[in-house]
Amino acid sequence: MGLIGAIIWTLIVGLFIGGLGRLIVPGYQPLGCIGTLLVGLAGSLLGTILAAVLDVRQGFYPVFEVLGAALVVYLIAGSRRHPRY
Repeated sequence: MGLIGAIIWTLIVGLFIGGLGRLIVPGYQPLGCIGTLLVGLAGSLLGTILAAVLDVRQGFYPVFEVLGAALVVYLIAGSRRHPRY
């Protein structure tokens, strides 16, 4: 697989992981398709780094990636909520 194929694959996986991360976090998240993609990419990176630091088997990396994406979605959704009066 060439560079273009790797980039396309990374974008597809990022979108999928971002979608799973959004499904885990309850409530409304003000993210569009691009936001979900960016959350998925950031969550994948965060989860991969965390899994490497904790020295888990590579089979569990996707679990950490989805949890990382859920954490990023939670932080973004929480920062954009308006206070209720």
